[in-house]
Amino acid sequence: MKKLFVAAALVMGMGTTVFASNFNTANVETVVMVNDFTPIEVKDLPQAVQDAITKNYADSTIKEASVEAKEDGTKTYKVVLTDKESTESTILLNEKGEVLK
Repeated sequence: MKKLFVAAALVMGMGTTVFASNFNTANVETVVMVNDFTPIEVKDLPQAVQDAITKNYADSTIKEASVEAKEDGTKTYKVVLTDKESTESTILLNEKGEVLK
């Protein structure tokens, strides 16, 4: 949700920049949010995450995994999956194994 808010703010900021280009804009500040995902071993994924992947992505294998710890103590797991056609897809899951959007 935080990423969506930042993305919307950046898009709106760009739109107003075009509108205000005829005005004197001396101070423009850009804020960039970067996720700090740390690579982890696949075996270190929580069991709930592994079970969710096995259940919902049975035809895929885990290529790599990483984790992001948020300020409130929650963790988000980013998992890169590879299917039989070698197509990669990335999913985000919480500690309960629920897919995040």
